[in-house]
Amino acid sequence: MPHLISQISELFIWPHAGCNHRCVSCDIWQDRSRRELAAEDVERWAEEWEAMGVKEVILTGGEPLMHRDLSALAEPLRRRGMPLVLLSTGILLKKYAQQVVDTYAVVLVSLDGPPEIHDRVRRVPRAYDHLVRGLGTLRELDPGIRVAARCTVHRFNYKHLAETVRTAQELGVYRFSFIPADVTSEAFNRDGGWDAERQNELVVPADALGDLEAELERMFTECADAFESGLIQESPEHLKSYVLRYYQAFHRKAEYATVSCNMPWGSAVIEVDGTVRPCFFQPAYGNLHTEGSLEALVNSPEAVRWRAELDVANDPTCQRCVCFNTLELPAGTGPR
Repeated sequence: MPHLISQISELFIWPHAGCNHRCVSCDIWQDRSRRELAAEDVERWAEEWEAMGVKEVILTGGEPLMHRDLSALAEPLRRRGMPLVLLSTGILLKKYAQQVVDTYAVVLVSLDGPPEIHDRVRRVPRAYDHLVRGLGTLRELDPGIRVAARCTVHRFNYKHLAETVRTAQELGVYRFSFIPADVTSEAFNRDGGWDAERQNELVVPADALGDLEAELERMFTECADAFESGLIQESPEHLKSYVLRYYQAFHRKAEYATVSCNMPWGSAVIEVDGTVRPCFFQPAYGNLHTEGSLEALVNSPEAVRWRAELDVANDPTCQRCVCFNTLELPAGTGPR
């Protein structure tokens, strides 16, 4: 049965509701509730997740390290051999450096440009300096720790992509990627979504699409070594299709790129209140606190029917998605 989930390849957990940055592209920082997933709940659920063959757990946010005891929350997962990835703004990496190197296989940080642009996007004084100091402390404790970085491309940084790559190289990350900015979904604490005015405050403007294309070409030329080394794994052609075409499509100057995502057939997102979604952008399956079982939620008759009816290539949410992820799934599983 291709629409039953027999294995969770990637499980995303949102441990803490808030964030210590105030990024222009996200509203998570506006949540002051300090809501958290309880470590004892994760302990109770972890055995089932192990049985579902979870290959990787990504602690996302916001800022997971704001959780009052993230180590306790992560421990039952680490103990069961699930590789853990920490997404972090960087501010708390120095404070929790020992915990981070002891617990996580990969640390993924956001990098929004060279230092002054990064700080402007993050709207936190000396955000880049905090990031540098945090990564430095991690490497003092574990020189081999794997650190990746990601840049969301938008109005505030699209003119600085080549400099952003050079900054990533200076940070010593092993992998660096770009994504366009999601402005059309309710993800990232945008209940009801952004109106057109707010969307246009963030996207690359229609009259600057030529400048974005020129900056991408400059990056491809000046940072060719980053592609040759594998630091940036996407090809220049893919990045143009992914980033430039996304903004062209937003401004109705092109069609959105064809999507072949299979995430709903092999991933799940557990939000801070226990809500479970197939990904960050699609509607929820239900709530773990109510159902008590991840397997029951992702393989409920309603969830299986939803996946069977999901036409990724033509679904409006999928068409506008900024992730473009694909998973290795068991044979016979996946979208039509």
